[in-house]
Amino acid sequence: MKALPPMSVAGRLDALRARFDGIDALIVTTLPNVRYLTGFAGSAGVLVVSPTGALLTTDGRYRTQSAEQVRAAGAEVEITIGNVTDQRRAATDFVSSLSRVGLEADNVTWAGQRVWASLLEAKELVPTSNAVEGLREVKDEAEIARMERAAAIADAALYAVLPMLSEDVTEEQFALELDTAMRKGGAESTAFDTIVASGENSAKPHHRPGARRVRKGDPVVVDFGATYEGYRSDMTRTFCVAAEPEGDMARVFAVVGASQAAGAAAVRPGIAAKEVDDVCRAIIAEAGWSDRFEHGTGHGVGLDIHEAPTVSQLGTAILAPGFVVTVEPGVYLPGQGGVRVEDTLVVTEDGSRPLTRFTKDIHGSLD
Repeated sequence: MKALPPMSVAGRLDALRARFDGIDALIVTTLPNVRYLTGFAGSAGVLVVSPTGALLTTDGRYRTQSAEQVRAAGAEVEITIGNVTDQRRAATDFVSSLSRVGLEADNVTWAGQRVWASLLEAKELVPTSNAVEGLREVKDEAEIARMERAAAIADAALYAVLPMLSEDVTEEQFALELDTAMRKGGAESTAFDTIVASGENSAKPHHRPGARRVRKGDPVVVDFGATYEGYRSDMTRTFCVAAEPEGDMARVFAVVGASQAAGAAAVRPGIAAKEVDDVCRAIIAEAGWSDRFEHGTGHGVGLDIHEAPTVSQLGTAILAPGFVVTVEPGVYLPGQGGVRVEDTLVVTEDGSRPLTRFTKDIHGSLD
């Protein structure tokens, strides 16, 4: 297996400091943001970033891991180990000479804010938004390589288990086999809870796999992804099992396929995220199903399965090289079925390229 480029976070802390606006320091409590800035992948930790330094606090479970991961990632971060009280004291001491301290307003709970207000009673707490997430929108070569590896693992897993769809399998059995195949293929975990929705269930965009058995002629929506070294993939394919779709569903397959292909072709530097949504939505509206496409066209993917930018009518971002987004239009006819097709694409200097490459043939043929 091809070696991936090493991960390095060098420069990310300085890039964050350059985004400080009205604050003297930022307390980072969102774990994917902590990982992005330091390389530390533990389940507990707080990072404090000042103009001249950074402090990572965590507990004794991660004494060795934090040191190893921070060093490997090239982060210039001081590490303090202790219980929660010790960690909070260390964070408070680290900003003792500063006046305005930022908190991640989009992620800190009301209770969390009250804790920090009590600890930093002499400081002015400032709500911040998108300080780290804005940096995460543009992926570097090492991040993209890990997402591409995750996508390849997912592609191979689906190829391995797809024949089961014609073997009287239940939704939950197929989902379990797909998840297991991803783990066997090198995924550290699934990217999110796998969706397998068959027959009339396929009209529910976020159906949870159940005991329904897949039958001949069913539309089957399979929405899934793998995680590799923290980075995620996301792909949806909709199959028609051992038969050709009929009636409305035949037209839904065709319309959604055309919408997704047009949206993916539109992804390029300089285009507004909303415009990609417009492209997909126009084709579905022309077919008369604008009211059956009830979610956004896509979203960013990275350390989180849903992150900036938003590719929808509410999207405000302008796509740039290094952005990684999904394009996933769908049409859902209650009581009949639904179709969604999704790829994850990376924006390049002159267009985009897909990270997810599984066939879009509705019978799963790889010929």
